[in-house]
Amino acid sequence: MTTRNRSRGHRRVLMTVDAVGGVWSYAMDLAAALKPRHVEVVFAGLGPAPTTDKIAEANRLGTLVWLEAPLDWMAGDEAAVAEVPRLIADLARRTKVDLLHLNLPSQAAGMETDLPVLVVSHSCVVTWFAAVRGSEVPHDWQWQYRLNQAGFARAGMVIAPSSSHASAMEAAYGPISNLSVVYNSTALDPSNEPKQDFVLAAGRWWDEGKNGAVLDAAAAMTRWPLKVAGANGGPNGQYLQFRNADHCGELSRERMKVLARQAAIVASPSIYEPFGLAALEAARAGAALVLSDIPTYREIWNDAALFVDPYHPKAFADAFNRLADDPQHRVALGQRAQERSARFSLEAQAQAMCAIYSGTLGHTFSTAAE
Repeated sequence: MTTRNRSRGHRRVLMTVDAVGGVWSYAMDLAAALKPRHVEVVFAGLGPAPTTDKIAEANRLGTLVWLEAPLDWMAGDEAAVAEVPRLIADLARRTKVDLLHLNLPSQAAGMETDLPVLVVSHSCVVTWFAAVRGSEVPHDWQWQYRLNQAGFARAGMVIAPSSSHASAMEAAYGPISNLSVVYNSTALDPSNEPKQDFVLAAGRWWDEGKNGAVLDAAAAMTRWPLKVAGANGGPNGQYLQFRNADHCGELSRERMKVLARQAAIVASPSIYEPFGLAALEAARAGAALVLSDIPTYREIWNDAALFVDPYHPKAFADAFNRLADDPQHRVALGQRAQERSARFSLEAQAQAMCAIYSGTLGHTFSTAAE
């Protein structure tokens, strides 16, 4: 990027990404919304390598550089991620960015750079254990607690994707300075195409926090087919066998968008969900939402979804069957979810992030799209 372009308000942000979970969608959609605001994104990838489709997607929206380093939650010990902050800081210097936007707090721990640093906590093992196991992280993983806390202390701004997750973070780590909430969004456009008689759920089903076993048990009592999309085998040998639900495997973003537009009902049984992009995408498509009764979902979808006890498969099955038998209620619930989803627009997310970038840098990023 030339000095002339920067003098006209262009800025460059280094944003860390991974190809394993929802951070990829978050980063790509945010980068697309930032582009008309003269913000160029350099993606710093960590963890398992992305597919060719993902590489092409990232390079359409910015510049992708893949670093040979693991994600903290996939690392065996602290030594495995010790070089991550340095690798990111070195890349930031080479690419002459204005600001670092790190999507794992541990990536900021002890980082040596003069550039402003902000971190987003999309999830972490510490809050995961608190929600899913009701315990602290095991002794062998205490290093993740220390690195995340050091990352929060190093950052000029810390962002959570919901107020519920911000509260969970402070319950786990203690007070966090400069903590703000910026809700996630999605590039999926609202849709009103005719629905089909099936229930859809999406997630990393090997993750115990996604609660896939309860959903699979519910499928045995559900009159409509229940389709589940997403990987059921994890990086450390985790595995969930689906016996009743129709497991579609890991699907492309385009195929997921098609299914989200078609499904009459979309479910999420998660015990741990800092935001829940799958629910938002389903709401954009006008699906009736059946969600686990957890603080995050209450915060975002309070009167626009059915809430059920995440530990009772029959509660999910009863909700699915009730909506299957009552098309009027089902359609009305889908309309309420779609109306609510408008609050979580890419415009609002990009505007909030530009305001935070400006405050962190001490000068203004453009906040209006061309």
